[in-house]
Amino acid sequence: MNMQKSKKEKLPVFYLEHMHFPTENRQYIIVCLLIFMDFLGILPLLSDPFHKGFFWAGAIPVIAMNIWGLLYIFAPYKFERSYYLYMGVFGLITAYLYFIVAQKFMYVHVGVEGPLFGVIGLVLFVAVIVFFQIFNHRMLYSGKYDKLDEDSSGFNLSPILAASSMGYIVAQFLMSLAVTDSFMIMVMVASYSVLILIMAYFATYLHRYIYILKHPEQLKSMYSGFGLPKKERKY
Repeated sequence: MNMQKSKKEKLPVFYLEHMHFPTENRQYIIVCLLIFMDFLGILPLLSDPFHKGFFWAGAIPVIAMNIWGLLYIFAPYKFERSYYLYMGVFGLITAYLYFIVAQKFMYVHVGVEGPLFGVIGLVLFVAVIVFFQIFNHRMLYSGKYDKLDEDSSGFNLSPILAASSMGYIVAQFLMSLAVTDSFMIMVMVASYSVLILIMAYFATYLHRYIYILKHPEQLKSMYSGFGLPKKERKY
């Protein structure tokens, strides 16, 4: 019991040692919104042939995330705490956006009919999101993130992660191969599958936000000005 408690007490240090500075938060938000969400997400939904259903399915959450993101662009110090919540939600929404883009490629560009392809893709998508959340939780509470942080050359991330990621990409590629002979479409679907994996990792920022809420004392001990406006911080 005590050993388990001591192990859990050590884990938050990993998060504390990898906090971002508010000005970095602003830069990350701008890059993430412009490149990952607006450019890579919305532009393909606007491309010909245009489909109103797919466009609005992706555009509505994107508009909401862009508006929300303004908080961290104009007041990154004041909203430093909720930045980690935002990045977790950003990962989920952007992964969903890329899923919509991949579905558009298949249903609109290729002309796939019937719900089977979409249902299988949705099941795989949800499985990837859940897998990353569980994997991140186990890595934290096993102390493996600490080992990786201490000696990045002598510790490798679990091969299960690599195998699962490759399995998802291959599954998406084979699904596209089964319904089209267009090499470009298959490459695009596989590319967006990789992006979904990246965004699934971003979604684990939700764990960081939960930690911040649960350990305010430890957070304040290392960052006394955390969450305060810039003019109220002591340097």
